[in-house]
Amino acid sequence: MPLNVEIDQGSGFCFGVTRAISKAEEELNATGHLYCLGDIVHNSNEVERLKSRGLVTITHEQLERLHNVKVLLRAHGEPPSTYETARRNNIEIIDATCPVVLKLQQRINKTYGGSDEPNPQIVIYGKRGHAEVLGLEGQTRGTALVIESIDEIDKIDYTRNIYLYSQTTKSVDGFKRIVEEISRRVGPGIKFESYDTICRSVANRIPQVRHFASQHQLVLFVCGSKSSNGRILFAQCLNANAHSHLISNASEIDPAWLQGMERVGICGATSTPRWLMNQVRDAVLALSGQAGTDGG
Repeated sequence: MPLNVEIDQGSGFCFGVTRAISKAEEELNATGHLYCLGDIVHNSNEVERLKSRGLVTITHEQLERLHNVKVLLRAHGEPPSTYETARRNNIEIIDATCPVVLKLQQRINKTYGGSDEPNPQIVIYGKRGHAEVLGLEGQTRGTALVIESIDEIDKIDYTRNIYLYSQTTKSVDGFKRIVEEISRRVGPGIKFESYDTICRSVANRIPQVRHFASQHQLVLFVCGSKSSNGRILFAQCLNANAHSHLISNASEIDPAWLQGMERVGICGATSTPRWLMNQVRDAVLALSGQAGTDGG
């Protein structure tokens, strides 16, 4: 029976990443050169594609030494200090911060600066060191407490008011468990406010990818090694289908995986470009001797 290969229609760039890459390509089409603060997306294949077109990835240290240039801020967002550096160095910012992230930054900033408390206890459920989280911490001048899981809630001071936010790409279920446990621990007279700031267009991919994985005998999950969202989604794939494999590109496909398979599914993270999933599909078909035909 011929091999059927299907690409998950719900996988690929989220709105924020699509918008950032569109802004980059618009400038590259016009001038052929643009700086980007950090990898524009957590996918080395897409970063290399844009690099070949003139996109130069820089660090915050390099930003300090640049003057009179254009710099793209990626979808993850940046702390206020980055904008201050840009103003000081006469750098024109092309701001591609995801609107969902920007709204979250503004809410945290308002809690930090608009509260009657001199130093409100702001807690962020997120991955320490992640680009988005660094931007969120910056809204509090670095005073926010970042917790990565429910195992770290002992770090919270339960004698003070608590304001809980979440990185936009974290698990909805994980956030709910943390809210429930903090609520159980908070004593009388202590205010606890939680804000579910998780992006639903990303969160909704969990049930979607689980369903997709369950419909195929073999799943190839295409994702860059730096993608936090990718690791979460792949774990869901693996949970739904034990024959799921994480690969960064077509060269990592093991032909042995395809033996005896009739239905292969290909999916990816919010940072996985569509063209890369297409390449994986073409490679699978070539390995099975069916180049030029596909099932999705």
